[in-house]
Amino acid sequence: MTIKLPKAIEAYFEADRTGSPEAIAATFTEDGIVKDKGETHKGRKAIRDWMADEAQQYSYTVEPFLITIETGKTQVTAHTAGDFPGSPIDLRFIFVLSGDKVAELEITV
Repeated sequence: MTIKLPKAIEAYFEADRTGSPEAIAATFTEDGIVKDKGETHKGRKAIRDWMADEAQQYSYTVEPFLITIETGKTQVTAHTAGDFPGSPIDLRFIFVLSGDKVAELEITV
């Protein structure tokens, strides 16, 4: 199933496919925030470091299949599979956008 994603979210998932921490950080605002696994990463440098750490630990693919928008937040549910504990799993990516950039991202089960 193909879904239509807002430009900023599409850019995030495209950058994620490349595995480049730099490309992923560039999809965020300067003071962007990522919440993942109980930790908060604020600013592009922290986001780049978070993604570099994730890329060293795991190989994975992410396939978005559902999108909902509610109260200023865009939730994308994606099938995620790889060499991490619990794989495969459907994860929720909850985005807050600012123009053509991601201002906040929370990744949950």
